[in-house]
Amino acid sequence: IMTEAEESERRQNEFKTRSTLFIEALDVDEVIAHLLVVEGFVSIEDIVETSDAEIARIEGFDEDIAVELKRRAASWLSAKTDAFEKRAAELGISAELAAIEGLTQDMIIVLGENGVKTMDDLGDLAGDELREIIGEDKLTESQANAVIMTARAGWFADEDAAAGATGDAAKTVS
Repeated sequence: IMTEAEESERRQNEFKTRSTLFIEALDVDEVIAHLLVVEGFVSIEDIVETSDAEIARIEGFDEDIAVELKRRAASWLSAKTDAFEKRAAELGISAELAAIEGLTQDMIIVLGENGVKTMDDLGDLAGDELREIIGEDKLTESQANAVIMTARAGWFADEDAAAGATGDAAKTVS
């Protein structure tokens, strides 16, 4: 439970963080960044996924601005993905871990830098360990536990396959 002042501060920090992201990623001024945040955009992906017409409806924007913002957003995302793939390869992060749902590319790189490079490495962690590595403010305990259980899913599939093979062999012998 937060006080009104704490909630107001949290909202202001969130607004500032999102505005800064748009300023840096899209190379726009504060006014455009603030308009995007006020209109409910929270990520660069949001801009790419939104229609030109919808972005053009923002007061002060037109179709040309919408198209340019989407172009810049797509370019930034592409460059970020390329940088992620290069860094993940340098660290030896498995493709399976790099694609796990619930973790951002930045989180995956931090894991790799801390020796967590495979699904088994991730599955060996406890929720609090995962949160400690990537930052306690990045995932809730339940989100961390869900990610770890996803990583461990392969363990159970291996056990089920082995149990099935053992059962098949027993049927063959009888």
